[in-house]
Parts: sequence; structure tokens; C-alpha cells
Amino acid sequence: MHNSIKSILTMSPVMPVLVINKVDKVEHLFESLIKGNLKVVEVTLRTPCALKVIEIASKKFPNLKVGAGTILNEIDLQDIKNAGASFAVSPGCTISLATKALDFNMPFLPGIANSSDIMNLIKLGYKSFKFFPAEAAGGINYIKSLNGPFPDIMFCPTGGVNQEN
Repeated sequence: MHNSIKSILTMSPVMPVLVINKVDKVEHLFESLIKGNLKVVEVTLRTPCALKVIEIASKKFPNLKVGAGTILNEIDLQDIKNAGASFAVSPGCTISLATKALDFNMPFLPGIANSSDIMNLIKLGYKSFKFFPAEAAGGINYIKSLNGPFPDIMFCPTGGVNQEN
């Protein structure tokens, strides 16, 4: 199950990470993203209206994979599940959060920053990770270094990533 996050991540070459402050006009935003051929978006839980945005987008645009980011604990995971999120993303990860995502059958992209994080989550069957904060933690060279001991791992780098790096 938890590897289904890989199929979601490979649907689009990029995944916009959205911080949305207002619910009004949110449908126009998602329509524009779909017209731009994006199939996957992450809405962060950094604003009071984020759960409502996820609920609206999940219901109105069933072909768009609407995930929730900045998942910090099991309560966040329950909230996004109730709102209809297709997947969850965390900036870091605890074993209890990763286990709860498995219990909920929620595709989950746990955040990692080092090889110990990866090793602990591999034990649970995870093979796809958010590398955060990517640029501050070593960027592309660090990811290449991690690919040596972890050749079967998929990384989704975020945090300081741009066209130059």
C-alpha cells in the first residue's frame, strides 16, 4: 500500500506545494493547475482554511490528486483523511506517524534528512521520501550520495529547490 505514493509522485514531473490563505477563488486556482496539465498538488496545513481547501478540491476535482502537507502528527493525519486528501506529506517523520499512515491506508511521503531516517522507515516498508530541507541539507550532491547505499529509494526534494539546482 504505502508504495502507492510512488505512483502518485510519478503522475507529474513537478508537484506544486500550495499555501492557501483564502477559500474564495480556490476553484479557479485548481482549474488553472489542471489546465496546466498538473495532476498532483500538495496543500500545506499552514493556514486555518487548508482543510476546507482540501475538501473542496477533492470533491470538485476527482481526477486531481490533492495531498496534504506539513503533517506533523496523527491528528493531522486523521483530519486530512476526513477532508478527502489523496495522500500525506510530512517535513520529518516519527515511527508512530508512519505507522498510523499505514493503519489508515493513506499514501504517505515521510520527510527525511539523513540515512538513519531512511533506515528506520525502510523497516516499515517505505521506499519514497521527501528530502527536506533539500538545499540546506546538501542538495543534489547529498541525494546522489544517499543513492549509493539506498539505490531503490525515490526522493522528492523540497526546500530551496529551483531551476538552477
